[in-house]
Amino acid sequence: MQPFEKEISRRRTFAIISHPDAGKTTLTEKFLLYGGAVQLAGSVTARKNQRATTSDWMELERQRGISVSSTVLQFEYKDYCVNLLDTPGHKDFSEDTYRVLTAVDAAVMVIDAGKGIETQTRKLFEVCRQRRIPIFTFMNKLDRPARDPLSLLDELERVLGIAAYPVNWPLGDGADFRGVFDRQAKLVHFFERVPGGEYRAPVSVHGLADPVVREQMNQDAYTRTVDELAMLDGAGAAFEHQAVLAGELTPVFFGSAVNNFGVQLLLDAFLQLAPEPRSHQVDSRVIQPNDPSFSGFIFKIQANMDPRHRDRLAFVRICSGRFERDMNVVHTRTGRKLRLSSSHKVFGRDRETMDEAYPGDVVGLVGHSDFRIGDTLAEDPGLVYHEIPRFTPECFAWLQSPSTAQFKRFREGLGQLLQEGVVQSFMLKDSAQRVPLLGAVGPLQFEVVQYRMQTEYGAESRLEPGPWKIIRWAKTENGEIDPGQLPTGARLAFDSAGQPVILFAEQWSCDFFAQRNPKIALSALPPESERPAGNGHAAASVALVEQIG
Repeated sequence: MQPFEKEISRRRTFAIISHPDAGKTTLTEKFLLYGGAVQLAGSVTARKNQRATTSDWMELERQRGISVSSTVLQFEYKDYCVNLLDTPGHKDFSEDTYRVLTAVDAAVMVIDAGKGIETQTRKLFEVCRQRRIPIFTFMNKLDRPARDPLSLLDELERVLGIAAYPVNWPLGDGADFRGVFDRQAKLVHFFERVPGGEYRAPVSVHGLADPVVREQMNQDAYTRTVDELAMLDGAGAAFEHQAVLAGELTPVFFGSAVNNFGVQLLLDAFLQLAPEPRSHQVDSRVIQPNDPSFSGFIFKIQANMDPRHRDRLAFVRICSGRFERDMNVVHTRTGRKLRLSSSHKVFGRDRETMDEAYPGDVVGLVGHSDFRIGDTLAEDPGLVYHEIPRFTPECFAWLQSPSTAQFKRFREGLGQLLQEGVVQSFMLKDSAQRVPLLGAVGPLQFEVVQYRMQTEYGAESRLEPGPWKIIRWAKTENGEIDPGQLPTGARLAFDSAGQPVILFAEQWSCDFFAQRNPKIALSALPPESERPAGNGHAAASVALVEQIG
């Protein structure tokens, strides 16, 4: 194998997804612990005298104990170069999570073994299925009372419609949870608890028939485990690696992330079974990772990750070719040639200069203010990746600056956050408001915007909720919509790409308008054919903010 192909083959780029509070960020931290990337695992519920998790870099995340922004964590482990993308679990930040899923080749789905499949887990699973992303399942929190493992497997197959193969099997649950049985190696792994789960859990390995196994498990639990394993061997799903790669079979692992039980078994098996960087379909072309021509797309932009720098970091997923610092590429949305001189390897908030990278890697680029989410960077000027989805806002509000003295900082901060895609912006037709209407998937996004405006830009803000709940993109044959046609309370507006939208106060109002105006096509998302290449709507968002005042 040539050095270029070898570097590609050892890349593993994946995200961890889950319903909030299932243990996603905790598992992320424990992967870093076992991968040798950190020496001491942090705690999600950080006290004053404890470290917060590496992946939760924003102060608001540390205060709330939740992830509200995706994070890239790159590290070396054994023979692999791992790109781990931690994602928000809260539904209000699902747009950020979905963008991250465009940049990964596999996903680890974390499920609370006491609760089973929850709403957000199901939604994220469907996104992975649509993108044909292989999914590995981790049944977490076995240190607490858990549901019967056979019923958890049945729920996976029944609710998500995917075959499940348990790679290991739990030995008890709650206070009696001692370890797992590795079905492939036919070995029992007993774990010892460590204070706070800060260090790797000591493990002892035995055969299932060893006397020590019988001694450490009560007789009923041992008998039940032997019977369940026999049932799985006789009637359970067979393991097929190709079915895993096709997203038709999910390998299932049991454990406790907070206590480090089963984490290394999951990490080692995942890296062995997960796919190498995949190809990308671009119109009628298929871009292979080993294509010598460099290409990649921007899936995330984040400002002010490090207070020492106060800059904007654009995260680029490399799809093909070899990246080299100072290389020249084409920004295909604008046609401009760029020199990529400030490139970084990212690890949460920390960064270091990256001189080279390969398909599957995520590179942080600094110093390009015109980059937008969805932009393509390539040596081929005709290549444009269409990877980034948009979402329908459900909450609307105006963000006002109550202080004239802070208005410059307010304008700069709002412009930066709109470029990041934290929220969407709209301008009402014939509106007396001098600021754009903001749209968000969930209200917590507005809280994050206000928090970041205050802490990162020193600008206070006042939120004024809008009366609308429904938004639809509108299209007519002549491209014009008469505001007089709209029902009471509805308003005509334009998104940041200039496309017309109609805001409705209630669903019935939207339905009534659609029935009365069949020649006006309504869509919950912008018409795909009219979307500017590279998600150019963000550029117009900034222009709207710059026009304020």
